[in-house]
Amino acid sequence: MFSFFKPNQTTQTPQGKVIALMNQKGGVGKTTMAFNLAHAFAHQGKKVLCLDMDPQANFTSLFDVEASDYHIHHLLINSVKELKALHTSVLLQDVLVKTEQEEGVQIDLLPAGQELSGFELTVAGINGARQLILKKFIEKYELRSQYDVIVIDGPPTLGLLVVNILCATDGVLYPFVPDRFSEQGLKNIQQVVSDIAEMEITSTPKNLGYIPNLFDIRRKQASSDLTHIKETLGEATVYEAFTNKVQFGKSLAQRKSVFQFKSTEYKDLQRQFVQMTETVNKELHS
Repeated sequence: MFSFFKPNQTTQTPQGKVIALMNQKGGVGKTTMAFNLAHAFAHQGKKVLCLDMDPQANFTSLFDVEASDYHIHHLLINSVKELKALHTSVLLQDVLVKTEQEEGVQIDLLPAGQELSGFELTVAGINGARQLILKKFIEKYELRSQYDVIVIDGPPTLGLLVVNILCATDGVLYPFVPDRFSEQGLKNIQQVVSDIAEMEITSTPKNLGYIPNLFDIRRKQASSDLTHIKETLGEATVYEAFTNKVQFGKSLAQRKSVFQFKSTEYKDLQRQFVQMTETVNKELHS
């Protein structure tokens, strides 16, 4: 039985890995990638926790979880002693949602809500390290020791939420659409990673690779843009491009992962996500 409702009182080395999907540019498929990646890990028998850190709560919606009065924002605020006046009586077990995606496949979720949009303003006056609130929250409740993988869906911004995610994660995957706007979003988020490294307040997350998404093989410009972006990424891992398939649209409309469909038309997408988990595991344990 899980014991993560008690604050950390041991010195046990954490085992689980924290993975974030990030891009400052919206509309690149971050949430879709995070949702299906979490399912890929779960299908391999991993204990998976998903953290929705985007105020839009699209990640939460994909799990068919309705908006609640309390969510991850309240837990984070409760974890900061200096904000005692803003604490609520909500506990972790009140917020955690255990979702049964299909028979034998369970994924836990800490949902998001609109209050997250005010996170930066809420914590602006504290004396402690505002950048480490999420990291300390994960440590306090021993979430790494309770889960094999924690998947975080981040917001398409460059604010304090993003900094908290980057400071808390072991590695980052960067979904992008092969165009110049998305390329700039990648550059912007990479600059934030560099800034964190310069602050030297925590270890810098590993670059787990770039995920070309919504790739239209019929457009010559798309191929040209993808080639150009790959050249700017140096030796970093670039995954096989996800084409703009109707299968993604069908699965999202039904709030299901590609693994919840048995037809052969989903086999290729399933293969891509499984291969991604293998690469991520290799990178995080190297």
